[in-house]
Amino acid sequence: MEQRVSEQYNETEAIDNPDAEVTDPVVEDDVLEATEGAAEGTAPAVAEIDDDLDAEEPTDEALADLVEAEGQVADEAAAELVEETLDADEAAAEDAEDDVPAEDEDPLEAFRRELWAKPGDWYVVHTYSGMENRVKSNLENRIVSLNMEDYIHEIVVPIEDIVEIKNGQRRTRKKPALPGYVLVRMDLTDESWSAVRHTPSVTGFVGNSHQPVPLSMDEVENMLAPAVVAAAEIAAAAAGTSTSGSGSASTAKKAIEVVDFDLGDSVQVVDGPFATLHATITEINAESQRVKALVEIFGRETPVELSFSQIEKG
Repeated sequence: MEQRVSEQYNETEAIDNPDAEVTDPVVEDDVLEATEGAAEGTAPAVAEIDDDLDAEEPTDEALADLVEAEGQVADEAAAELVEETLDADEAAAEDAEDDVPAEDEDPLEAFRRELWAKPGDWYVVHTYSGMENRVKSNLENRIVSLNMEDYIHEIVVPIEDIVEIKNGQRRTRKKPALPGYVLVRMDLTDESWSAVRHTPSVTGFVGNSHQPVPLSMDEVENMLAPAVVAAAEIAAAAAGTSTSGSGSASTAKKAIEVVDFDLGDSVQVVDGPFATLHATITEINAESQRVKALVEIFGRETPVELSFSQIEKG
């Protein structure tokens, strides 16, 4: 009842005051948009669409920065690919180099280079004959016991291979190339001189006994090189290769030593037409195992050629 009276009062007030300002009702934006959308038969607009529509379009500067960034990424990728390709090529080249066999080095040239690089000087020490290896062993022991490792560096007994014929049998053996001598590489001081000089079976240094003169490198090479080349030839023969084209000096044919006979020996012929006769050897051919000898026939000495098996010492 009170409500109806209030509404009638408001309508009466409006009629009584026709000049009064009439205000439109305030309608919210979302309600308005929803109402308009419903009137047109469409769905209400979503807030995110308004946000996307209101977003600013990218500027030319932003596009330029984006293009530049993409270009840098592409350049870095290309550079990385090139680097990987180069690394692969280098690895392949190294593998190829490893697969290529290295040329055999001239053993004589390698020996010379190593010889010249070694410290100290070479001296010749005189020993009792046949005691060369004993002196080498004794001196090596003294170097350790006297703490001379920094002064005495190397002891060498030059060795050569010879072919020996004994009892008609041929064999190869090693013997000192310089009987009665030993080579010592050392820094000469009073202490090192004393250590060498007082080694058992050493009779002294060659030359001035207290101030010996060292050998020249050419002299040392001439003494030691034959054994180096011979060893290289033996190794090459075992491997089925040749050192003739390596440029190294060729070794002379091994000397053949005949133990059973010597020049001037008087022998007895035991076989052949001159059996029972005595002969004097004038020439020995160890390679063919034959000798030339003088045989007395009818009071005259007649030269004949005999094999080792036809003679024996009387």
